[in-house]
Amino acid sequence: MSTSTAAATAFAALDACFTADLTTIIGSDRPQHDLTPTYLVEEARDVLGASSHRPRQEAGKDLAIAAIHLTGALTAPADVQSCVLARARTHLRDAISAVH
Repeated sequence: MSTSTAAATAFAALDACFTADLTTIIGSDRPQHDLTPTYLVEEARDVLGASSHRPRQEAGKDLAIAAIHLTGALTAPADVQSCVLARARTHLRDAISAVH
């Protein structure tokens, strides 16, 4: 599997896994297929970061870190890409669990 195919597959899996939760956090009524993973992560980060509730602020920080890892995974060499994506997933899960 080429690097670009592996990246597309990995991002599709992340998108499918987290889209519903992130859409709920931002309260979007747009169809989920119209929302890109990057938009969702950044929008949810901004919503949570603006909260006065400390756990939500911490969740916003986790989403900011996840966005950094997701962006890094786009250009990471194939041999480290899965590790970078795993870190992104960890921060996404932490953020989502903090607000639920």
